[in-house]
Amino acid sequence: MTDLPDRRIPTDPRDLRASDADREQVAQRLREAAGDGRINLEELEERLTAAYTARTYGELEALTRDLPGGAVPAFGPVPPGQRITGGEPTSRTGIAIMSEFKRRGPWTAPRRFTGFAFWGGGTIDLTEARFSEPELRINVFAIMGGIDVIVPEDLEVTVRGLGIMGAFDDKATGPGAPGAPKVVVGGFSFWGGVTVKRRKKKELKKAED
Repeated sequence: MTDLPDRRIPTDPRDLRASDADREQVAQRLREAAGDGRINLEELEERLTAAYTARTYGELEALTRDLPGGAVPAFGPVPPGQRITGGEPTSRTGIAIMSEFKRRGPWTAPRRFTGFAFWGGGTIDLTEARFSEPELRINVFAIMGGIDVIVPEDLEVTVRGLGIMGAFDDKATGPGAPGAPKVVVGGFSFWGGVTVKRRKKKELKKAED
């Protein structure tokens, strides 16, 4: 007889199913720990294998529990008033030189984040992010490349960038929900483009289905 999954809603968030974005966020945390010399290459390989085969948040948390900042929490959709949690930022920079960088899924944003793309592209997605401080300043520089900044509609956004023979889209500028973090995007694009756009709630729901 085939075992069917228990259809009851888990009461412990650690029992919830993890997404590919959750697994990738943990994998990035592990690679950074290996780069800092906190775990060796053999441990990195073992933990990466476990991360990419993990089914629940609980299995993912166990892989980073002994690293600075503690275990990666089970994020999921975050109410505006609960986005500011403090803690150690997951990442502070994104660099793409004839390549690509992505910061998305559940991650902890720092007070300042710098993105650079030269003949490449980058994505900074704050949809599932939590914040170490109430205000996040993102400085992005796109030279013959492109960078996308994606924010949920509850955040307050200010765009101050400059486009030189390129584009720096400021259509996302506007107020957010009470208690939500503030995001300020600056920098410049040269023969490239920076796009700052809001992801609507209906888009979030469609992505989850």
